[in-house]
Amino acid sequence: MRLKILGAAACAAALASAPKADAYAIDCAILLCLAGGFPASTECTAAKVEMIRRVTPFPIEPPLQLWNCPMGASGMPPLPNTGSDGLSDEIRGYRDGIEIYHVDYEGQRNSGGVNVRDSTQEGFYHENGDFRWVGTSLGNTPSWVQETVGYRGIDTSRSIRGIAMRTRDYEGQVSEVIWQIY
Repeated sequence: MRLKILGAAACAAALASAPKADAYAIDCAILLCLAGGFPASTECTAAKVEMIRRVTPFPIEPPLQLWNCPMGASGMPPLPNTGSDGLSDEIRGYRDGIEIYHVDYEGQRNSGGVNVRDSTQEGFYHENGDFRWVGTSLGNTPSWVQETVGYRGIDTSRSIRGIAMRTRDYEGQVSEVIWQIY
């Protein structure tokens, strides 16, 4: 009996002196919530807010930064079927399923006709995992972007600035379209 008490006391002391576990990495939460279609929860709301913060008002960070999510924890076997980037096809699919456009469009009618300034960009993950922005035009974006921002061809009296983003869940369904105006 005495050994059991001493053993319990030793375990309690070890647990009390153990370092606290770090809070989960927000990118792990983004990945998990993204896969689930951002279900209603405190953690998934925080993950969605962080994704939007990273790209608004001007895209300064990739929306999902998997290098911050410790998927291969020390002492754990590597994830099965991973590519050279360390990601499985399934995880890569969630990352690559993020569609994001930084819309920066202005149309003005003047005495010489119509003056259009269109600095719209598309964000995408390169196959090696790097995130890149490439120039495009609002007229060349997918119909879901044009519908989201209310674009119907050259607009001569309108300024449109914001981020249009949509994601896919584990079933491949579009989980949400986000239009964040700034």
